[in-house]
Amino acid sequence: MIRTAIVLALTVLCLLNVSRAMAIERSELQLASVNAAVAYADDEGLVYGKNADRRVPIASITKLMTALVVMESGEPLTEWLDFRERHVPAPANAYTRIRVSSELRRSDVLRIALMSSENFAAHTLARHHPGGYDAFIEAMNAKAVELGMLKTTFVDPTGLSVDNRSTAADLVRLVRAASQYPQIREYSTTRYFTAQFRQPRYRLAFGNTNVLVHRDSWGVGISKTGYLSEAGRCLVMLFELDGKPLVTVLLDSLGTRSPMGDAGRIKRWLTTGAGGSVAAAARAYERKKNAAYAASDGASVSVN
Repeated sequence: MIRTAIVLALTVLCLLNVSRAMAIERSELQLASVNAAVAYADDEGLVYGKNADRRVPIASITKLMTALVVMESGEPLTEWLDFRERHVPAPANAYTRIRVSSELRRSDVLRIALMSSENFAAHTLARHHPGGYDAFIEAMNAKAVELGMLKTTFVDPTGLSVDNRSTAADLVRLVRAASQYPQIREYSTTRYFTAQFRQPRYRLAFGNTNVLVHRDSWGVGISKTGYLSEAGRCLVMLFELDGKPLVTVLLDSLGTRSPMGDAGRIKRWLTTGAGGSVAAAARAYERKKNAAYAASDGASVSVN
């Protein structure tokens, strides 16, 4: 009898919790990002989408696919890679502190490409791929097709090219795939790292480009930022919300901290129903970009 009563009480409590969750009335979510997608990692479909199928430049979010191709190549992470002079011009500013001809282990090259968005590191990973640089780009596009990222195209491993294009919905698929590798999870969320180069021997310190990885309360499992003037500020993350992994893709916003602010608004929206608000400058930027997108490809604005 006692056991039955306990089971009954627990059942009622669970039903009450479910009822409370279902009873949350959510306001319209306000985001500074022009394009976005939110999904639980273990569920199909999107919890929220804003122009989620619009094909846009993705800047250094590209490096998540670079990491996925590196991991699936099976090449040893302990191998020392040399940083060679670029054999193709960088599509945009590719400033680096890394010296040509120096060497670093593949694991650390991958780490700084992810956590600190080091472009020379991403380029070097592609140069050392079996079959070379061109084979690496082919592998990136083949993996996109395999994952069902049918609106995604890659032309370089760094994201410096505006021709690296995808959609917020496609990038949800990429984050889900990348999350299967503990190394990608670890490297992309490393807070600080000092790389030990050789030939010549020197050190360089790197920091994570996403401030949210420094906050334990977020439980960030995967992180990648990106920026080009054509792509705006971008952020993809996997983080824990009420014990469930949530994928958040935020593309094209105005301010440096806007994607982090959007992540906070998404978190509050899902837990409290509050839609939040964004600055007038962000709204003006969004109107301008939506008009530009519509003029270039006839795409309509959508929220679901």
